[in-house]
Parts: sequence; C-alpha cells; structure tokens
Amino acid sequence: MKTPPIVSPQEWEAAREQLLAEEKQLTRARDALAAKRRRMPWVAVDKDYEFDGPEGKASLLDLFQGRRQLIVYRAFFEPGVFGWPDHACRGCSMVADHVGDLAHLQARDTTLVFASRAPQPEIERVKARMGWTMPWYTITDDFDADFDVDEWHGTNAFIRDGDTIFRTYFINARGDEALGSTWSYLDMTALGRQETWEDSPEGYPQTPPYEWWNWHDAYGETESAPEWLAQTRRGPRGQPA
Repeated sequence: MKTPPIVSPQEWEAAREQLLAEEKQLTRARDALAAKRRRMPWVAVDKDYEFDGPEGKASLLDLFQGRRQLIVYRAFFEPGVFGWPDHACRGCSMVADHVGDLAHLQARDTTLVFASRAPQPEIERVKARMGWTMPWYTITDDFDADFDVDEWHGTNAFIRDGDTIFRTYFINARGDEALGSTWSYLDMTALGRQETWEDSPEGYPQTPPYEWWNWHDAYGETESAPEWLAQTRRGPRGQPA
C-alpha cells in the first residue's frame, strides 16, 4: 500500500482547508438539489392499497399515523430472498441498521415505515432479533409494482391533504445508501427540513433552525432552552454556522 505523503501539522491544515472548500461546495449543491425536490410536481394516488400491520389491516392513509408526510422504504424480506427466513436482505438490513430515532422525524410531521411481503409474524420475529423498532408492514397487493419497488429496494415519499394522498419523490439504488439520518429523510420530502434557511416555496411550514431540536424522549415535554439556542448559533470556534 502506497500511502500519501507525511507532512507537518501546518501543511496538513492547509491541505484540509483546501479540501474543506470543496466540501462546502458539495453541501451547498445538496441544499440546492433538495430545494428542487421541494418544487417537484406531485402525482395523486388514486388507488386504494391495503397492508397488514401489527394491529391488523391498514390503508396507505393509515400508514401516515395522522401526520402530514409519509416515507415508505420497501425492504426485501420474503421467501426467495437470500437470508430467508432468519434474515431480511443484507442490503436492506444495513439500511434498517442506520435508521435513527423516529421521534425527530415525527417532530417534523413525518412518519417513516418499512414494507415487505413477509407476513407479520416473520417481520416481528426478525425485528426482535435485530433490535429494529420502526413500523413495518406487509404488502398485500400491487403497491410494490405501482411504486417501482417490486424488483429492487427503494424509498417513496408521500404527502397528504386531508384524505387525499400524493406521491412526491422516489429514491432507489445507491440513493438509498445516503438515507438513515433525520436530515437525509427530510431532504427527500416535499416539505424538507422545514427550517427558515431553506429555499422553499412561499407558504411552506418553516421554523428557525435548532428551535425544534430536542432529545428524542423529550418532544412535547420540554422546550429548547435559551442557553442551547445561544450556543448553537455561535457555530464552531465562535463563528456563525
């Protein structure tokens, strides 16, 4: 293995600052791409879909759990998939391992669920074995074929207006690799992170950054402290973030 050159701390810092400038450009490019997602047209979901869940039959509307947005990851766990019946697909399992605490998404009026064709007893068994806690439903009809996830994994985003559902975005293949964090999931939704710095269409829900952040076990119980807001707004090394 041929290693990079060994340099002084000063030279290392200069190289790091040079690369940081490019990383900042990439961050701004991701922000701009997310802004374009928020301007994507929507398509109405006119078909009724039925899932099996831990509490019985559920419609696509039920999967929202009363929230405005829904993200559905199609995980491959069913007969014929490598690992069955002890495990879901290795790649889908890695995605599941990366999912953060869902309380943060829910604080932005967004629900995340997984869906597979395995029956509920098998899903509950593998969830318990792997330590997964996300809601996980059984596909019983053409949902996977209709939303481009019948032959490969993928993540669909939906939004509802009352009882009317719209599909707003879709990510699959290597795009799923970047998902798992609260930020990555919100960035694929129609409403985004819902923070005031974002470039969003007029009238979209937005609140100042940091103010809505909380411990995952404290949403609805404690508000962000003034000391916390002052600290976060200073940014690294006392500079604006």
